[in-house]
Amino acid sequence: MNWQQLSEQPLAAIVAWAEDQPWARAMADCQQDATWHAEGDVWTHTKLVCAQLPQLAEWPALTQREQTLLIFTALFHDSAKPLTSQLDAETGHIRSPKHAVKGEHLVREKLRDLGCDLVTREEIARLVRFHGRPHFCFERSEPKHEVVSLSWRVSNKLLYLFALADSRGRLARESSRSEETLHLFRLLSEEMNCFDQPYPFANEQARFLFFRATSPDLHYTPHGAYRSTVTMLSGLPGAGKDTWLAQHSPGLPVVALDGIRAELDVSAVDNQGEVLQLARERCREFLRKGESFAFNATNLLRQTRGNWVNLFADYSARIEIVYVEPPLTTILRQNKSRGRQVPEKVIRELAAKVEPPTWTEGHRLLLAEQAHE
Repeated sequence: MNWQQLSEQPLAAIVAWAEDQPWARAMADCQQDATWHAEGDVWTHTKLVCAQLPQLAEWPALTQREQTLLIFTALFHDSAKPLTSQLDAETGHIRSPKHAVKGEHLVREKLRDLGCDLVTREEIARLVRFHGRPHFCFERSEPKHEVVSLSWRVSNKLLYLFALADSRGRLARESSRSEETLHLFRLLSEEMNCFDQPYPFANEQARFLFFRATSPDLHYTPHGAYRSTVTMLSGLPGAGKDTWLAQHSPGLPVVALDGIRAELDVSAVDNQGEVLQLARERCREFLRKGESFAFNATNLLRQTRGNWVNLFADYSARIEIVYVEPPLTTILRQNKSRGRQVPEKVIRELAAKVEPPTWTEGHRLLLAEQAHE
């Protein structure tokens, strides 16, 4: 069953489909700490959460797409607990550290295999990643900053509704997860005008600086004066980044790591120090002159992109990030037609680790699924 067929099924049919999947069977074999999950294993909890969704007062008013996002968030929110659960020798409690982080990668892989569209997949992946945050919002030093930050990553409304279902879908001897905290999260999000939309920053530069600052100021309105625009491409080898540039920005100068590797006769698996050094210098040449250009590399990890964004921002550039991801079968086929092929095993390993960019990283973001050969 593919994504289109599955997502159109009623909730009970989707849960029945999931129950036969290896990742769900692993959840059924994974016990939880009875203090917080007296209902038992992870899959039992997951089914209880799914059952709570239609009981939400807001459920009938949600669009079909919003309901689908919540259903699959429920199915996958604890899917990485079998990978992370461990017994704390000091307390005797079972804990699952970073299960939400690993769950983000797991759901991305499984939804990619189903053929889920890129935008929907990433919304679900980020809801899984941040599903526990509303409960701890007021433990942050700046709760207002927390709801603002989340609103550019996920829908605070859907995050709130899922957190309600998650809380109600468990039996706990002790609970630190009060629904009152969730209602306060909703009220604060509404107060900040970011419950059902991203927080309305004064301009894109204000948003960009907010996510770069250690102590951001929500009331600062910077002047958006840019010396140039850098279009930073991101995507797996063979995704079609060159094709996207040729179609959408013909004539734009390009600094491309693949091109530099060819010049230096360095393969993608060799030491990249000399390649990166030359790429940085060529970027600086454009930046010093205030000339717009494209930077074309895989840029698959947030940390990698952040290093380049820091360079571009130092020269007051406006940064557009374009993430290109057609289906993996298309990527593998297009890779075979490249002059310098990347081994299929490497592409699959990169696909499992990729962190698609978000609006928190640059001034503009484009997720491009269609890359034509």
